Amino acid sequence: MDPLTFTIAMEALGYGCADNGLLFALGAQICSVEAPLARFGTEEQQATYLPALCDGSMVGAHAMSEPDSGSDAFSLATTAERRDGHYVLNGSKRFITSGPEADFVLVFARTKPTGGFAGVSAFLVERSTRGLLIGPPVSKMGLRTVPMGELTFEDCVVPENHLLGKPGSGFAIFNYSMEWERSHIFAGAVGAMQRQLEQVIVHARDRQQFGQPIGRFQAVSHRIVDLELRVRTSRLLLYEVAWMRSQGRPAALESAMAKLWLSESFLASSLDALFVHGGIGYLSETGVERDVRDAVGGCIYSGTSDIQRNVIAARLGL
Repeated sequence: MDPLTFTIAMEALGYGCADNGLLFALGAQICSVEAPLARFGTEEQQATYLPALCDGSMVGAHAMSEPDSGSDAFSLATTAERRDGHYVLNGSKRFITSGPEADFVLVFARTKPTGGFAGVSAFLVERSTRGLLIGPPVSKMGLRTVPMGELTFEDCVVPENHLLGKPGSGFAIFNYSMEWERSHIFAGAVGAMQRQLEQVIVHARDRQQFGQPIGRFQAVSHRIVDLELRVRTSRLLLYEVAWMRSQGRPAALESAMAKLWLSESFLASSLDALFVHGGIGYLSETGVERDVRDAVGGCIYSGTSDIQRNVIAARLGL
C-alpha cells in the first residue's frame, strides 16, 4: 500500500479494535521492520522475511533502545565486530516491542568505536542465533497486550549476509523507520479517538443527573467539544503527512508534528472520556480507563514529546 492508503486502513482498524496494544505492535512491525526491509534489504532478505511478516507467520522486532541510550539513540553501546565473514555482537537492548515473541530482530550496533552516526550498522538477528538471550516480558502500566522485553547479545555470531544495507548505514535506516513510525503509527489512535467521541456522546445523552442529561451541562459538553476538535485536527495532520509521503516528498517536520499532536491528543481525549463517564469510567470493566493507560505510552515511544519539540524547533531554524 502507499502511505496514505495504509494510514486510512490503520485508522479504520483503530476505530473497530479497542486493543491498542495490538495496534501498536502491528504498526511498529510494519513501520520499523517491514518498511526498512523493503527499502534497504537485498532480494534474498526480502524474500526470506517480508512474505512471512505480511501473512502473520513471522513476527519482527526493532532494537535500538538500550539501558543507557533512549532519546539519545546514537549513544548506543552495543558493538558488532567483523570477524572472518561474520559479525560478533555484544551488548543489550531494552524496551523492545514484541521482543519476547519475535522470530527475528532488526538490531542496531556500533561497527566502529568512533565515527559517530557513520559508525552504526543494522543487522537481522534470528531468534535461534547462538548468543542471543531473550528476556521475559516486562510488566507495564498500559499496552499490556503487546509484549516488551530486554535482549542481550553475548558473542552473538551473525552471518555477514544478515547485514541490512551497507556498513555504517544504520543512521539512515533508523531515520527512515522513525519517519515511517512518527508519520503513521498513530493512525489507529485517530480511529480510537473517533470511537471515544461517539461513545461519550451516547453516554452524555443517556446519563441523567439533576433531572436532565449530563450533556446539557457546560462542564460536560465543553469536554466533548474538545474531543471533536482533537479528532478533526489530528486527522488533518495525519492525512497531510501521509499524503506528502505518498507523493515522495520529505516530511520530517510534518511527521514530528503529527506524532507530537496525535499522541498528546489521544491522552487528553482519553482523560476527558474518563471524566465524562465519572466513576464508572474509572472501573476496569468498562474499558474506558484502559485507553488512558495505553495513551500515556504514546507520549514516550518513537521519540518522546520533548524530543519531537526539539526536532520541530530545529526544522524551524531554532
